[in-house]
Amino acid sequence: MGTSEFIETLDQQGKLMAAAAEQAGTDAPVPTCPGWQVRDLLRHTGLVHRWATTYVIEGHTERRPLGSEPDLDGDALLHWFREGHSRLVAALNTAPKDLECFAFLPAPSPLAFWARRQAHETAIHRVDVDSALGAGMSPVGSEFAADGVDELLRGFHARDRSRVRTEGPRVLRVRATDTGDVWTMRLSDDPPRTEQNDEGPADCEVSGPAEQLYLALWNRLPLSSLTVSGDDALVRLWQEKSGI
Repeated sequence: MGTSEFIETLDQQGKLMAAAAEQAGTDAPVPTCPGWQVRDLLRHTGLVHRWATTYVIEGHTERRPLGSEPDLDGDALLHWFREGHSRLVAALNTAPKDLECFAFLPAPSPLAFWARRQAHETAIHRVDVDSALGAGMSPVGSEFAADGVDELLRGFHARDRSRVRTEGPRVLRVRATDTGDVWTMRLSDDPPRTEQNDEGPADCEVSGPAEQLYLALWNRLPLSSLTVSGDDALVRLWQEKSGI
């Protein structure tokens, strides 16, 4: 997916999130985020949108504090969320392609990073708001979902802070049955090393449609919704240690 597609997806997912939040009400509990209510999702995601916007507009080259969540609720909170989301979309759409600013995962450019990261940030939390409605989760699209799996495995869990580690060498494979994408995670007491399209031996494989993989690996669906073969101890390790 290209940067413009990520921005378009961010725009769509933010609007869907706001509409679902308005329908659910800000005091509705969020099953996928135990202990949270819809207001917590709006405050958190809205704050992240504003944080991202400062990098894109002001070109900061070092990490900055996230800031404080607003003491808003109800219609005022929804307005604040929508305003910040719109500002982020506009900032990304008008940013120069050679934008220089801080980014915390590998990407072709800082602009590509922020468009991709905020699209997935918003999509996952839109799914959370959907869970508060109790009416099932709206689709995100298989190509976008596969990209989200890639960002999670080869981006977030390539960092030193990943806790998905094993005492000895183990291999966990992730397979998207609809898109054909395959990721092979080589686990050890170091951060995981993940390669694409490696069909060598694996201790455990989890497979399913890309959307199910995306939501299950982000812990929004149970991993039991996927097909698991081999040593399911690696599935339990993921459930216990993969939280971002």
